[in-house]
Parts: sequence; structure tokens; C-alpha cells
Amino acid sequence: MVKFGPAGNCESFYASGHKQTIEAAKWLKELGLDLFEYSFGKGITLSDSTAIAIGEEMKKYGIEISVHAPYFINFATPTEEQAEKSIMYVINSIYKLRLLGGTKLVVHPASCGKMSREEAIKLTTDRLKQLATVLHEHPEYSDIRVCLETMGKQAQIGTYREIIEFCKLSDQFIPTFDFGHINALGQGCLKTKQDYMDIFNLAIKELGFDKINSCHIHFSKIEYGAKGEIKHLTLVDNVFGPEFQPLAEAIIELGINPTIICESRGIMAVDALKMKNIYLECLNRI
Repeated sequence: MVKFGPAGNCESFYASGHKQTIEAAKWLKELGLDLFEYSFGKGITLSDSTAIAIGEEMKKYGIEISVHAPYFINFATPTEEQAEKSIMYVINSIYKLRLLGGTKLVVHPASCGKMSREEAIKLTTDRLKQLATVLHEHPEYSDIRVCLETMGKQAQIGTYREIIEFCKLSDQFIPTFDFGHINALGQGCLKTKQDYMDIFNLAIKELGFDKINSCHIHFSKIEYGAKGEIKHLTLVDNVFGPEFQPLAEAIIELGINPTIICESRGIMAVDALKMKNIYLECLNRI
């Protein structure tokens, strides 16, 4: 089953009088959505008791939850000390994810910094192997999937081809295809169903159907420049892409069941519902 939801709480959530994420589950259920992504982007500050309470509400209303690990994780850092910290940020995020009742953790792989892309990719690969070893030492986390995200800027590590290669390093690594990022990095490369199909088919060939069947997706339209991503937009934007309908058609044709998180600027839940309705319309036409 393909599921849809927002990355965090949107403007309409607060406008309707809600103040805390623990209230989001019932609100999302009533809206007709199925997912919620909690962000530790700026750091892991969520208390254990609050995580448990939020998780109980999500379970009560049938909302699947994922977590975004801190943005400052960088597996291409030149120092081993910082690399070890990045690994611990992942493990600590997984601990909170477990309390929230989720199994998918989204992770930004790395940035190049001052090194060459080749050097950064090698470091990232080595550190992800270390992370895979650490995860293997925690059998209680065997059902957790680390969802390595495609990135949208030239200075970042994480083209969809790089992510596919990284996901070969562990059975617990699966892709987060951020199609707004892919489109921004590719200067508007996603226009047709076939453009999406080509990415999925390569991933299925290299990683197997099961990993792609359960892959994670981020979607929003994104303004981009010569160096890639500039800022997130909403679905009504008619200058920058990508469009969601061709992606919906590709998902249906392939018969995969990803979790799809909307990252539209400010109105994530509103646009997530639009995306779900587009998907259902495409499905009903078959």
C-alpha cells in the first residue's frame, strides 16, 4: 500500500488551533493521510517520554512514522572523530525512532567540503561500512531501515546513482528518492513517466525489487540554479518541477509500495493530500 504524509507540521495544523506534534496523528487521520515524518534536523532534543506518547498516538490512529536524522551528519568528514559522531547521531536517532514506533530513518550522506568528489565518495563508503557493522552489533534494530537520501546540490554527496551504490553496503540501507532534489540537481531532468521509470528500473536492477518496493520518497517542487537546489516550493508552482502525476503513473506501473513524504514549503499536509488524490485518480483509471 502506497502511503502519503507530511514532513512535520504545516501551517494549517497550527492555524486550526493545534500546538503539539502529539495532536498530529488524529488531525492527519481525519485529513485522510497515512504518514508523518518527524525531524531531528537541528538536533535530537525529543524526550523519551514524549517520543513514546507521540508513538502511541500514531499507532492509535494508524499513522506510520518516519524520522529524519540530523542534517549535520557527514560521512565524508576528514576526521575519524567527527565520523564516529555521525555514526552515533544515526544510532541515537534510531533509538528515538524505535520509541516513536517507526522503522525508517532518513539520512543525508555527506558533503564534499574541500576534497574532491572521488575522495568524498570513498570516505562516505568506508564510513557507511562502519555504520553497517555497528548496526549488525545491535540485533534489536534489525528491522530498522536507514534511508539514504538523494541530495540536490552539487557540493553534496548523493546523486541517485551514488545512493544506489551506497545501498549495496547493507541489507538495512534503502534509498530515499527525493525527486525534487534529483530534478534540481539535474536542472529539470524529470519531465515524463519514463524519466522516473529509468531511475526506478536502474535501482531495481542493482538493488532488487524488495528494496525499491519499500523505498522512501520525498517529493516537492524545488527552485534551482546552476549549483542545484535553492528552496522548496509548493505544487501550484508552474515554473520549476517536477510534476507528481508522472511519478504516480510510474509507481503504479511498477507495482511498488513506497512511503511518500511531501516537503512542500509550509503546506506539506495540504500538498500530501493532493498527491494522494492524484495517485488514486491514476489508479482508478486502470
